[in-house]
Amino acid sequence: MKKTILMAALALVSIGATAQENTKSEKSEGFEFTVVKENPITNIKNQNRAGTCWCYSSLAFIESELLRMGKGEYDFSEMFLVHNTYLDRADKAVRTHGDVSFSQGGSFYDVIYGMEQFGLVPEAEMRPGVMYGDTLSNHNELTAVSDAVVAAIAKGNHRSLQKDANGQPLWKKAIAAVHDIYLGVRPEKFMYEGKEYTPKSFYESTGLKASDYVSLTSYTHHPFYSSFVLEIQDNWRWAQSYNLPIDELIEVFDNAIMEGYTIAWGSDVSEQGFTRDGIALLPDADKAQELSGSDMARWLKLSPSEKKLYTKPQPQKWCTQEERQQAYDNWETTDDHGMQIFGIAKDQEGNEYYMVKNSWGESGKYKGIWYASKAFVRYKTMNIVVHKDALPKHIAKKLGLK
Repeated sequence: MKKTILMAALALVSIGATAQENTKSEKSEGFEFTVVKENPITNIKNQNRAGTCWCYSSLAFIESELLRMGKGEYDFSEMFLVHNTYLDRADKAVRTHGDVSFSQGGSFYDVIYGMEQFGLVPEAEMRPGVMYGDTLSNHNELTAVSDAVVAAIAKGNHRSLQKDANGQPLWKKAIAAVHDIYLGVRPEKFMYEGKEYTPKSFYESTGLKASDYVSLTSYTHHPFYSSFVLEIQDNWRWAQSYNLPIDELIEVFDNAIMEGYTIAWGSDVSEQGFTRDGIALLPDADKAQELSGSDMARWLKLSPSEKKLYTKPQPQKWCTQEERQQAYDNWETTDDHGMQIFGIAKDQEGNEYYMVKNSWGESGKYKGIWYASKAFVRYKTMNIVVHKDALPKHIAKKLGLK
């Protein structure tokens, strides 16, 4: 009897040990994040079937700026700025004979410029999808109609353009009407918390200043510590970015977050390294044991059997300035997506990540939040926008901002 009891006890211990090992193994296959610093953000939105990440991310950034400034929580209308921006881009496309592309994309500067030029309105005044009985945007049909109009005018004979009695081209009225139909009519006046505003007076009431925000990038085909027009299609307003060495750009990221600022982040998310499950990684091929090879591009185009490397922490590849430039020059790094960085976290192995607010709804494992490794951000950042006070003083001085 005693022997039976002893054997049973040993069996239980063995089962318990096995269970612990299984639990440990399961843990090692996932990610456990610990927040280092997290700054306030507003609700996660869903851009749905519209290429307007530039507006969602920029306004998320601006809304966090107002939280930081102690101005309270705002919810701004993306579609108001999208409407105005599309009309401006149509005009630029026509003026350049179609050499400037007319598309749904845009840049952070479209919002920084737009809020000062056109103003801001609350989300309640111009919601996405309402013109066609939806709660989310779907710009597929809008694009089909507006692209055709702009393309026809851009490649047409401008000497015979038809104009109204005031000398204004009729095509501009037509393209504005198309956007009124699909996006809604832009309000001239509205009530907010018991007070009447115009879009411009509403913007002015927030205390925001467009001149407080700067765009930064890091590429070697222009001198460091100077500014230049970043050569990407969606920078159609030809906005300038300050050029920093990559180490100093990452220093700006860290200083901004730790000082309470958030960041509008432009990145390439078309790579497999940016998973659809809330993680963005750039594994180090020289240190990982499961695969051989050292080409970073290879790690961003993994086969399905290799994707297991993205299910747990891995040593990360810390790219050089030259590798960043090569990826940009070869079009391996492209201007894909705008998001908001609002925090820093660490995984269970001590690797650091930036906490990212996306505009794909509450998707992925973390309900709309992504954890992008510092290595991925270092390699795949196209540009960022931050408040100029978020820059370390010695960097601001090099740029002539102090």
